[in-house]
Amino acid sequence: MYLPSHFQETRVDVMHDLMRAHPLATLVTFGGDGIIANHIPMVLHTDASEHGVLRGHVARPNPFWKNLDPSVEALAVFQGPHHFITPTWYPSKQENGKVVPTWNYAVVHAHGPLIIIDDADWLLEQVNSLTSEHESARDRPWAVSDAPANYIEAMLKGIIGLELPINHLDGKWKVSQNRDRKDREGVAQGLKQEGTASSIQMAELIGR
Repeated sequence: MYLPSHFQETRVDVMHDLMRAHPLATLVTFGGDGIIANHIPMVLHTDASEHGVLRGHVARPNPFWKNLDPSVEALAVFQGPHHFITPTWYPSKQENGKVVPTWNYAVVHAHGPLIIIDDADWLLEQVNSLTSEHESARDRPWAVSDAPANYIEAMLKGIIGLELPINHLDGKWKVSQNRDRKDREGVAQGLKQEGTASSIQMAELIGR
């Protein structure tokens, strides 16, 4: 990833927050079929390591895990807020007209070896963790234990586990840091006026 220093995010806690808020990762791997991308919700677990570990699962018929080259690190990409930025939001447009459109975004790249896990107890724990992560805020959260045990047992046989111990994190927050204060404020105001969920999220990132 092209990463100019003024867009680089190095704080692990900030990158972790984005990964938790946007957990659908694009998992890029290399194997006998070449480069493969899969879209997988992954749960971030913090442990004794610096960057933590990601866990997820895929359908057992998905061929990528059988052809995986374990000598090549995997890459999990987490896409945060993003939005088109029009030059009309820059006050400097009125001064010299030397402005062009761009796209603001925040992303995290997590690098590490991908470990394949075929263990029923591990899979059950992972499914419980994933479910709890996304059901806990609901008024009546669904739990894996709500389903018949024999049904869950059969479903677990249809998936395979993935674990990615994170060796390295790259964070890129392209949120108008390369513009002067007036232009940044103009972009934030324009995004707020758009009034969409994505525009408001981007305005908040610029404000931080």
